[in-house]
Amino acid sequence: MSVVSMAVTVGPAAAEQQPGGASLARWLRPALGLVLPVVLAAFWEFAVRMGWSNGRLVPPPSVIWNTFADLAASGELAQHALATLWRVACGFVLGVIAGTVAGAITGYSILTFRLLDPTLQGLRAVPSIAWVPLFILWFGIFEASKIILIAVGVFFPVYLGVMGAVLSVDRKIVEVGRVFRLSGFAMVRRILLPAVMPAYVISLRAGLGLGWMFVLAAEFLGASTGLGFLLIDGQQLGKPAQIVAAIVAFAILGKASDWLIVVVASPFLRWQDVVARR
Repeated sequence: MSVVSMAVTVGPAAAEQQPGGASLARWLRPALGLVLPVVLAAFWEFAVRMGWSNGRLVPPPSVIWNTFADLAASGELAQHALATLWRVACGFVLGVIAGTVAGAITGYSILTFRLLDPTLQGLRAVPSIAWVPLFILWFGIFEASKIILIAVGVFFPVYLGVMGAVLSVDRKIVEVGRVFRLSGFAMVRRILLPAVMPAYVISLRAGLGLGWMFVLAAEFLGASTGLGFLLIDGQQLGKPAQIVAAIVAFAILGKASDWLIVVVASPFLRWQDVVARR
C-alpha cells in the first residue's frame, strides 16, 4: 500500500468510520449551522450591553428569550404555533397532491402540457395577496380560505418541479426499460420514480418554504390565532421583542419542517452517486 493510500485510509473519512468518530461527526455537522446565528446573537447582545445601541427597535437576545419564556408560560406560544402549524400542514398536503398530479400529467402528456401549462404559468405570476379577497368571498374568513391560500403557494413549486423532472428524464434510460420489456408499472417504479425523486424533493422543500410565506399573508387578514397574529399584535401594541420572537419562531418551525422532509426523503435517495454526502 502506498503512502498516499495509507493517508487517505487514516484521514477524516476513516475517522468517521470509527463508531466514536461517526457519532461525533453526526452531531458536529448539524451544529455547524448554529455557528452563524449564535455569533450574530452574541455580537448584538454585546453591542447593546456596551451601549452601542439602545436595543429598543431590535431587542437583544436576552430580551427576546424572556419574551419567549413569558409567552410559553402563558400558553400563548404553543397556541399560536400549533395554529400556524396546522394551517401550513393542511395547505402543504393539499398543494403537494394537486401539484404532483398536475405536474406528472402535464410532463407526461404533450397535449396536456400545451393545454394547461400556459394558464398555470399565468396564474403563477399572480401575487398571493391578490387571491385573498376572492378566497374570502368564496370560502369566508375562517380556516378554509387560509388553508387554500397556502395550498396555492405550495402548488406551483411542486408543479414546476414535477413537470420539469418528468420532461428531463433521459430517453436512453427509458429505452433500456423497454429493451428489458418492463411493464408500465415497473417502468414507473424502477426508472421514472428514481429519476424524478431528487427534483421532487427539492420542489417539496421549495413549496414548503412558500407555504410558510403564504401562511403569514393568510394570518395577516382576519386571524385571531397564529404566529402572524402574534406579529400584528406586537406591532399594534409596540412590542418589538414580541415581533422578533414571532419571527424567530417562524424560522425555527420552518427549518424543523424542512429538515423533516430531508430526513423522510433520504432513504429514497441513497441510490444517488454524488460527489459528496452533506
